Amino acid sequence: MPASQPRSRARDRNNVLNRAEFLSLNQPLKGNQESRSSGRKQSGQAGAAGAQNTNPKERRQSQQLPEEDCMQLNPSFKGIAFNSLLAIDICMSKRLGVCANRASSWGGARSMINLLGITGHGIPWIAGTLICLVKSSTLAGQEVLMNLLLALLLDIMIVAGLQKLAKRKGPYDITPGLLDYLTMDTYAFPAGHASRVAMLSKFFLNHLVLAIPLRILLVLWAVCVGLSRVMIGRHHITDVLSGFVFGYLQFRLVELIWMSSNTCQMLISIW
Repeated sequence: MPASQPRSRARDRNNVLNRAEFLSLNQPLKGNQESRSSGRKQSGQAGAAGAQNTNPKERRQSQQLPEEDCMQLNPSFKGIAFNSLLAIDICMSKRLGVCANRASSWGGARSMINLLGITGHGIPWIAGTLICLVKSSTLAGQEVLMNLLLALLLDIMIVAGLQKLAKRKGPYDITPGLLDYLTMDTYAFPAGHASRVAMLSKFFLNHLVLAIPLRILLVLWAVCVGLSRVMIGRHHITDVLSGFVFGYLQFRLVELIWMSSNTCQMLISIW
């Protein structure tokens, strides 16, 4: 045993891998480990201190990015189709806005186009219906006029409610007029003039006996009023088309709740 110990020591001395310059190949030095660990601790502490020093608002903004800044790598087909139709609608509406201002290509005809739009406004129609109702002396005429007045009031309320919900602005930055503020027609969707002329034209076609030329002129009048709202830059094309649809639906609603002659006479007597 005593002789074997000096032999093993001699072997260890003669082993090349046991030299100091080769120790790093077998195992890392303790000093390097301590320096690396201390460096990691310092960097971690510095990062924590930096995170603490940053503003809480900045940290929230970095954690939660707004949706519009996030790229949708796989958008749905419905989203692509809707955005494409919306872009086409805006582009075509801007091109048709030839009377949006005085500097437009048809700027000189803006006054005439505005006058055409006034023929589809709610205030003149309500005032005219009240005047005709006062001067009417027949029960049938009073019944038709009372239901027409109901249809006009429903049109103003329904369109104003839908515009408040949608809050869509027109293709051009045009301030509404005084009559528009009176009828709460301040937004673009749906077009109040378009819904009103569609409802009126359908109402007159159903409850008035008109010759064929007058019926054609009535339909053309409704189309021209809707087109005039696009030409002055007040509404998009889809706003006018949706206004026509809502106007027809309002007519169907008035037909469902049609007031009889007795009901009309009772309301007239109260008034």
